[in-house]
Amino acid sequence: MTGKKEKNDNEKNTKEEIKDILKERVDAEPELLEEKEGSDQKLLEFYSKQDLVKKVKDYEKQLEDKDKKINDLDGWKKKFTHLQAEFENAQKRWDKSRQDLRTQYKASVLKDFLPFYDSFKKALDSDHENDTLKQFYNQFLNILKFQGAEPIKVNINDSFDYSIHDALSTIEKADIPENKIVDIVQDGWKLGKDVLRYAKVIISKKPKPPEPEPEPESEATPESESTAEETNIEKDNTKN
Repeated sequence: MTGKKEKNDNEKNTKEEIKDILKERVDAEPELLEEKEGSDQKLLEFYSKQDLVKKVKDYEKQLEDKDKKINDLDGWKKKFTHLQAEFENAQKRWDKSRQDLRTQYKASVLKDFLPFYDSFKKALDSDHENDTLKQFYNQFLNILKFQGAEPIKVNINDSFDYSIHDALSTIEKADIPENKIVDIVQDGWKLGKDVLRYAKVIISKKPKPPEPEPEPESEATPESESTAEETNIEKDNTKN
């Protein structure tokens, strides 16, 4: 009887150990811990120790696989985020290039129309009382402005600015500081911040200082000539 009782106690202890292992390792999965229908107490449906060890290893392997998949997903997520950022940057560069190309094309076309503006302006300066010519000039000017072009404002006595002015020549002016605009030969134009055509101007420069007059040569007097002759005679006598 004692041996049988010890055997039952050992089996009971084994069941309790297995139950604790299952609770810790597999969180009491339904296939391992089941509740018997029609019974007042919970009985443990257990496997052999080898099966349990294998089961635990399988779960650990599954957890490792899941962790690896999660890491792989994180890696793909980073790659996707990087590719998305590169695509957005490429899209911005493409939009900027397309806008720059459009601006260059518009600038090229507007440059071809500037000689017509010069002709209208020259004709209007010659006949400023002609209302018809003035009307055509204003209409043409409005067309250029509607396309975003506008004249560069230049006034006499403005300081020369190489970024918008083109100096054709210089004139010496004593009463005007150096590098001041004294004449406007041709109007300049710009499209937004870009220069379509530089304003052609003439600028001032300081006059050169007058050269000093040469000193007059002194005329030799008869006395100095006779003195020089006497000196030469004395030199000749000394040599002899």
